[in-house]
This record gives sequence, structure tokens and C-alpha cells, in this order.
Amino acid sequence: MIEIRKMDPAKADELLEIYRQGIASGMATFETTVPGWPEFDHKYLPHSRLVAEENGLLLGWAALSPVSTRECYSGVAEVSVYVATAHQRKGIGRNLLLALIDESERNNIWSLLSVIHEENRASIHLHEQCGFRYIGYRERIAQLDGIWRTTVMLEKRSNKAGI
Repeated sequence: MIEIRKMDPAKADELLEIYRQGIASGMATFETTVPGWPEFDHKYLPHSRLVAEENGLLLGWAALSPVSTRECYSGVAEVSVYVATAHQRKGIGRNLLLALIDESERNNIWSLLSVIHEENRASIHLHEQCGFRYIGYRERIAQLDGIWRTTVMLEKRSNKAGI
């Protein structure tokens, strides 16, 4: 049975391996190297960090990063969801994203942003199924492996934030 729980730094190696798989896919991020745990840890908010596990095996993770250091944006965060290649298309990403939405609302996040490579139709569809709406795109925003890439931006506003 798959369990969603808080991220444990003791599983950093497994977590970073899943991130490496996402980097290798060319569909998940513009990053090209896996950071060490201290850099990874610093990038994400201290709350709203989740993993999916089955029988002690890490299958995926989800976390939020701040979109800005300005106080007025303290309730706005960017979503990251990664699922191990061998466990994709099994509903794990959906379970992680839904749990992350709940966790974000418990931590006073009123707006979630997801920036996705336009070729990553599965991730775009997942976010739409979880209540995100299309808000725009950034055409040819950056290069990955010498190829200009366009990103799609989706947003989910909290139903609980009273906005």
C-alpha cells in the first residue's frame, strides 16, 4: 500500500535519485545536475515536503519552493512533483499533488504555481485534473541541451484562504 508522509532527510539519496531521473528525462526541469542535499534542502520551503512510499521504498516526492523572497508573496509557492521512472502512470503523482495541495493550505499558501515544459502533457493533464488552471506560457524561455523550450504556467488558488 502506498503511503504519503513527510519527507525524511535520511532518505536523501533515494530522493535525489528520483530527481536525477527527472533531470535525465529532459521533461521535468531545466536543471542538468543533481544538487547535494544541503542545496536541495535550501531550495524548498521547510513545510509541505512529502514522499510516496511503499514497503519502505521511495516512489516519488513533492515539495514547494518560494516564488519570491518578498513578504507579500509568502503565500505563493511553486510546485515540484517527481515520480520514479519505474513507478510513473500509477496514480502516485496525483496522490502526491493532492496531498501537497492540502498540506500547502494548512501552511497558509493561497496560490500554487506550476511551471511545466510544454511537451510534458502528462504533467499538464495531472495538474488540470487536480484543479490547476492554465494562466499562460513563456515562449522559448530557456535552452535545454541547446534546444529552446517553452513552459506552460498553471495555477491553483486555495479554496480555504478566503481570497
